[in-house]
Amino acid sequence: MWTVVYIAPTKTIAERIQGILENEGVLVHLKTVELDDNDRGSIEIQVPEGEAEEATEIITEHLGRLR
Repeated sequence: MWTVVYIAPTKTIAERIQGILENEGVLVHLKTVELDDNDRGSIEIQVPEGEAEEATEIITEHLGRLR
């Protein structure tokens, strides 16, 4: 089962988080909830339930550098 660990405000940030998580060996699925013509909106970062805690820690470590 996929679990949402972060909701990114832009497609660019979602893709950067996806890359970081994948480099750490975490499976990632992006689900677009809303997106406007400027690639802004809500993109869910989803990971398998068993990897959610690890993914959250990785995102927290990198969050300041993503914006």
